[in-house]
Amino acid sequence: MKLYDLHRNTYFKLVESGHIPPCAPQVNMSTIYKLHNIDGMYSYCTDASGNVFHIAAFDEVEVVEGF
Repeated sequence: MKLYDLHRNTYFKLVESGHIPPCAPQVNMSTIYKLHNIDGMYSYCTDASGNVFHIAAFDEVEVVEGF
């Protein structure tokens, strides 16, 4: 499933290596992220510590239930 298919406030993990903008923090495939919104090509996501990540909207992800 693509990140752009998720609803806001959905928790997910990356299935493939994340595409991020230049100079953005690196993403980890084992980390659980929360999708806040998508603005164009990139998203606004956070991890459990509140760190912000901008993952490409077309990246493959899987939903994490019960989080």
